[in-house]
Amino acid sequence: MGRATKLLAATATVGAACVAYGTLIERRWYRLRRIVLPKSLRQRGRLSVLHVSDVHLIPGQDHRVAFLASLAELEHDVVVATGDLLGAPDAEEFTAAALAPLTSGGRPGLIVLGSNDLFGPVPKTPLAYFTRPERRVHGVPLDTSRLLDRLAEHGYLTLRNEARVVETAAGPIGVGGIDDPHLDTTVIPPMAAVTPDADGDLVTSLGLVHAPYTAALDVLVAAGHDVLLAGHTHGGQVRFPPIGALVANCDLPLDQIRGASRYRDRWLHVSPGLGHSRYAPFRFACRPEATLLELIG
Repeated sequence: MGRATKLLAATATVGAACVAYGTLIERRWYRLRRIVLPKSLRQRGRLSVLHVSDVHLIPGQDHRVAFLASLAELEHDVVVATGDLLGAPDAEEFTAAALAPLTSGGRPGLIVLGSNDLFGPVPKTPLAYFTRPERRVHGVPLDTSRLLDRLAEHGYLTLRNEARVVETAAGPIGVGGIDDPHLDTTVIPPMAAVTPDADGDLVTSLGLVHAPYTAALDVLVAAGHDVLLAGHTHGGQVRFPPIGALVANCDLPLDQIRGASRYRDRWLHVSPGLGHSRYAPFRFACRPEATLLELIG
């Protein structure tokens, strides 16, 4: 066997091992990350935020349901789920039940929707993220109203281009949520629509959007939100140390598509998410995770 043949065989073996690892191990290797964010602008006092995103739930994923249930034991003041909760048609009841433990004890839950909460997933070649990132292909319409009704029964408030003031154990917080700008049909609302009408002092104000496109983030900043929360990117889903992610699936810089960073003068946290499309059951160097954000005033 020649040197070139040996090299090719070794490369194929390593590649197969990486695929097996990403498919069989890492995509189910859930973790909780704890991040402390120092005071941001008007923030007063402390607030603990449990941030989950991109759960992509399908009936039968007991491993993901079990991890979600374990998060109910955390001491958090509010749950934020930044979209793409559904992984398939007819998963609405299953998904709402899986998220129910997180709002136990009367803790409020906040939701913005992703495109996968409106339309079912479709097969898509990974090369499309490089060659045609602007292309949008949607599957069958999902029963979004059914999902939101069931989530509301468990204490979740869904924000669709609107703002509210929400009571938490730490005090009142403002929140504004924007529909998924990854959808061609989404019209980003004016600043006033996502500005909370607060008469008194707030602990802080959270700006939520599924896909962290800069146009949406700019509106949330202009509306006065102190901390911006998003998902959608899966942290790149496949990362190559030390390079990192290769695609963002939005116009945010690659070095900001996972974890906490500064966007203008605000904190931005982009969750790498807990799941993946049923047609891309793979993660590499980008473990699925939930985040407990400790906002310190």
